[in-house]
Amino acid sequence: MRSLYIDGAWHDSTSDEALDVVNPATEQVIDAVPAGSTTDVDVAVQAAVAAFPAWSALTAGQRVTHMAKALELFDARLDDIAAILTADMGAPVKFATKVQAGLPARMFRTYIDLVEEYGERYFTGEEVGNSLVVHEPVGVVGAITPWNYPLHQIVLKVVPALLAGNTVVLKPSEIAPLSAYALAEVFDEADLPAGVFNLVSGVGPVVGEAIAAHPKVDMVSFTGSTRAGTRVSQVAAETVKRVALELGGKSPNVILPDADLPLAVKRGVADVMRNTGQSCNALTRMLVHRDSYEEAVGLAAAAAAKHAPGDPTDEGTRMGPLVSEAQREKVRSYVDLGVEEGARLVTGGSAPVEGRDRGFYVQPTIFADVRNDMRIAQEEIFGPVLALIPYDTVEEAVAIANDTVYGLSAAVWSGDTDEGLAVARRLRAGQVELNGGDLNPRAPFGGYKRSGNGREWGLPGLEEFCEVKAVQM
Repeated sequence: MRSLYIDGAWHDSTSDEALDVVNPATEQVIDAVPAGSTTDVDVAVQAAVAAFPAWSALTAGQRVTHMAKALELFDARLDDIAAILTADMGAPVKFATKVQAGLPARMFRTYIDLVEEYGERYFTGEEVGNSLVVHEPVGVVGAITPWNYPLHQIVLKVVPALLAGNTVVLKPSEIAPLSAYALAEVFDEADLPAGVFNLVSGVGPVVGEAIAAHPKVDMVSFTGSTRAGTRVSQVAAETVKRVALELGGKSPNVILPDADLPLAVKRGVADVMRNTGQSCNALTRMLVHRDSYEEAVGLAAAAAAKHAPGDPTDEGTRMGPLVSEAQREKVRSYVDLGVEEGARLVTGGSAPVEGRDRGFYVQPTIFADVRNDMRIAQEEIFGPVLALIPYDTVEEAVAIANDTVYGLSAAVWSGDTDEGLAVARRLRAGQVELNGGDLNPRAPFGGYKRSGNGREWGLPGLEEFCEVKAVQM
């Protein structure tokens, strides 16, 4: 069994319980991590508290030097980290290299670049009238991260928090924790000062709640389900600490009548199948004008066929297994529910994937004739399941798109950029892709409504971990 990383060293947990790490493609146990205790959390928090004064007193440039050394070591291990992610959570090897490991490396570099560009003036302050406005670190940050993009979500919290001068206690997902251990090894090799970064593995109701409740944790940054995020907020409220939440989504993909339909449908299906549908911002509701609807249904079915589930270690595989047996059963149950609700099953279904006797595989599934009041159109499935919904007017499309408790992401496709932008501005979501716009690591990411609060990515993601002080002169 692995250890915990606390105060610059590896320590045994005070709990003797282990959590098995299962390869979702083979169903074999490949490792085990401690089921950490509340005592472990307290020790880690005390280490972070002790490390905070010296770390926060460093200049921004000095913290950049420490983090740049860690990034260099991270980049040198990129292929190994990608292989860990393939085994840990079933990401196809190409996707693991480019996205599951490659995107965290890109975000790591982006945050270093931002701090270098803004320099000391960001932290030492700017004059506003007769005031000096200063950004200062919040203090001890508790980071609680999910399994779907396990390393990416860790980097989005840990790196800007450390660069801003905070110290961190991390609880990674117990379902896919191994990339978190790889990052801890990188920080250890980079000689990050003791106590600045700490890792306590375990389950949410024990370790996660202990972090959220701890009186010496000044902020909690959580990514996961809306249900779990609500619980984190409730626990953290007892000590009135800051809480940042990145939660679920049921994102609409609005294809306007003048859009390039084949391209929009192809890209939309690929977005849903990416990471086997385990993306909080997946565009799982495709809205198509009724005149083009049946054509879109046929195009979607053809596109889904190109995402056949396969061995994630095979270079040609585009879609691997779901992360766990529980997740597979959840997705299958939603597929059955869609049929019961009266949606038309175009392709896929809940039957086992042919030729895959082991592994948590599901079929890429397309539903047509979906009404927006169906549960498969309102609830986050977190699997490769797409719902196609017809509309008659743009007004109706916007109303359907916004008719959800979520507001994380959305997309608009249009042959007229101005019209597309006008529709994008009417969608209640934290980020909107227009005609497949490229990812921008400097743009903020976060949700409206029950998709959370606060922002990650870019300068807003750095500001999230800062207090603002005004000194009147």
